[in-house]
Amino acid sequence: MKTNKSSGKISKILLILAVVLLVVIVVVYVIVIGAVKKKSQTSPTNSSSTSSIPEKPEPPKPVYEATIQDVKFLFISAKNLGSVLKARSQYEKDLNSTERFIKVTVGAQNKGKNNLPQYSWDIGNIVDSEGRNFIPDNRAYYFLPKPDLCGAILKPEFKYTPCVKIYEVSKQSKDLKIEVKTNNAKQKPLFLDLKITY
Repeated sequence: MKTNKSSGKISKILLILAVVLLVVIVVVYVIVIGAVKKKSQTSPTNSSSTSSIPEKPEPPKPVYEATIQDVKFLFISAKNLGSVLKARSQYEKDLNSTERFIKVTVGAQNKGKNNLPQYSWDIGNIVDSEGRNFIPDNRAYYFLPKPDLCGAILKPEFKYTPCVKIYEVSKQSKDLKIEVKTNNAKQKPLFLDLKITY
């Protein structure tokens, strides 16, 4: 009889110890999981990845000035002249297009210490968002200011020298940019955004 009572007490003690051990394991598990979750919520790397709203990338800001070596280029204006350039004298003829003429003015300034020689800088083609190139329209010669200052000698820190060209551009073209360049073959041309006015 004594052996049965002592074996019953031992089994009760073992059962109580097992329950206490199980409770301790559950409490420790809950504490560890809570600490891990709290740490992951305060971590900057994880908080952005768990965000339910995806962030939209900001569109690039327009570029209206750029410097290539000693030449600083500045966008001045881009005017939509429509599809007809009206003759200003009896010696000229109207210039017509099925699309549109755009008159672009870009200034160039010498930021160096010596004169920059003639034809050491210029503006090039207009490029649209689809990569289409529009070259300056040579037929518009009579509609440009005289003298033509594109590529003129640039003296150090003088005011901007304006370069004016007229382009025939598709009406479908958007996000137009103008190429600015120097005569350095190693230097890639840069592009300025055009803000078209009417």
